[in-house]
Amino acid sequence: MSHTVEWRVHLYLSEDEGRTTARVELDTGAAALTGRGLARCNPDDEDVPVIGDELAAARALSDLGQQLVHAAERDLESVGAPPAPRRPRPGYGWIA
Repeated sequence: MSHTVEWRVHLYLSEDEGRTTARVELDTGAAALTGRGLARCNPDDEDVPVIGDELAAARALSDLGQQLVHAAERDLESVGAPPAPRRPRPGYGWIA
């Protein structure tokens, strides 16, 4: 069975006073998911907005990815597959 689909993804970034927020929206045509991410600049560090953008975007995409994994696991279980084993998620070196 071969098929091709296109999913629309939009990533929105906003920075204010050393705090960057990211929102990523995915529309699969059948479902819509939203991932969120946050990055804060340490007051002792130089404010480099692109770093905040990268961290916040990465965290939003990671959040969205986890939601997709959970959705796929629910779909698998709904067709009779056994539940997936749960693994602890690694932590990040930056404060979220």
